[in-house]
Amino acid sequence: MPFLPTISTFFIVVSAILVAIGWGFIAKGNYRAHKLTMLAAAISALTFFILYVSRTVFIGNTSFGGPEEMQLYYTIFMVFHIILATTGAIFGLVTLFLAFKRRIEKHRKIGPITSVIWFCTAITGVVVYLLLYVIYDGGHSTSVFRAILGG
Repeated sequence: MPFLPTISTFFIVVSAILVAIGWGFIAKGNYRAHKLTMLAAAISALTFFILYVSRTVFIGNTSFGGPEEMQLYYTIFMVFHIILATTGAIFGLVTLFLAFKRRIEKHRKIGPITSVIWFCTAITGVVVYLLLYVIYDGGHSTSVFRAILGG
């Protein structure tokens, strides 16, 4: 199902664009538009996450299919992306929590940091997508079930 990585990457890019738009709204003092846009960004990121986890469990992750001499660089880049994505998700949840609890001062402090981390996550995510599906042919995939059951 090669269209799934494209769809999930689309949602993470939309999420980052919405965060940028939401940032613009808050800079102009438009609190309602900021809130709605950031909620849409969170829903887009959650949609990405659900698609990614579903694909990982049922189809598997695609291994790097590029040249062997690039494998180490790809792996280092992938570890960096995973750390960014995990950090961005945690920061995102905390930022949303602070907003919903009306702890606005803390939300204002952590929000810009969260946004920058999320932009970097989206950019590195697109690079991973390009390396796996556009620039090089993807390697093999094995679902979690096949990996566990040995099929």
